[in-house]
Amino acid sequence: MYVMFILIAFSLAVSLIFLAAYFWSVRSGQFDDKYTPSVRILFDDKGTHKKTETDAESVGNHEENQ
Repeated sequence: MYVMFILIAFSLAVSLIFLAAYFWSVRSGQFDDKYTPSVRILFDDKGTHKKTETDAESVGNHEENQ
């Protein structure tokens, strides 16, 4: 029976910690932006294109032709 009281107290303490973390995140504005996540996939990423071998060859061939 004593162990059950310890487990109840521990579960209450953990739930209060998570509740406090939730209220802190709401007050600090973590959930304010509702528009951007839904349209982020539609935006182009400018700096993520990596040069491949075919890109390097096409640049080299273009420079030779000039």
